[in-house]
Amino acid sequence: MSDPVLEIKHLVKRFGDQTVLKDITLTVEEGEVIVVVGPSGCGKSTLLRCINALEEIQGGEIRLKGAEVSKTSSNLAKIRQRIGMVFQSYELFPHLSVLDNIILAPTKVQKRSKEEAKEEALALLSRVGLREKADSFPRQLSGGQKQRVAIVRALCMHPEILLFDEVTAALDPEMVREVLDVILGLADQGKTMIIVTHEMQFARAVADRVIFLEEGVIKEEGSPDQFFEEPKTERAKEFLKTFTFERKRSRV
Repeated sequence: MSDPVLEIKHLVKRFGDQTVLKDITLTVEEGEVIVVVGPSGCGKSTLLRCINALEEIQGGEIRLKGAEVSKTSSNLAKIRQRIGMVFQSYELFPHLSVLDNIILAPTKVQKRSKEEAKEEALALLSRVGLREKADSFPRQLSGGQKQRVAIVRALCMHPEILLFDEVTAALDPEMVREVLDVILGLADQGKTMIIVTHEMQFARAVADRVIFLEEGVIKEEGSPDQFFEEPKTERAKEFLKTFTFERKRSRV
């Protein structure tokens, strides 16, 4: 069996006197899709930011194929190139076209030729149905289109793992599906991913393993069928009832 892509051991993250993540231990295998769910404020987004060293940790360790991921790592810039992160707020440069947004990092950071990066970017845009938007600017796109561009930008860096932080949270409901379909396609291609989401039906469809986080602790983890059909903890049962109630109300 090959070494895991990502290893997190006894991770602790604090903001001042508040401990946000408490003794988190998690392993992610090649091609595995982990979905992290839990109530707002439980530490889901902070976990992703720690994995990408956007937040400094106060205990434990994070390793990407054996390389330590830390703000103090001498090769942190190179390690970050191997971790793709897609935020809910897109983070596109408004003054650059879609194509220029995508090829900026491959050409400036990875020193790849502009022609090579452009060819790959256009192929990826075609795959997500946005080839005709290559010369458009972010202000000319819908929220769903911007998010698909952000995903393509991450893919163009050839990351070993992709992190998705509530990528549909800022979207209108009719735009959610187009983004989720792209992520489902990436799962079918065998991409290694950690996804934070409140979309429970999507979580069940895409996950190999579901992590239930509350108050900075992994309270439960298991297969999608096990978690959604037979949650082990009372807290997970209460959490899932909330979404069941919302689905029933939506049919009235």
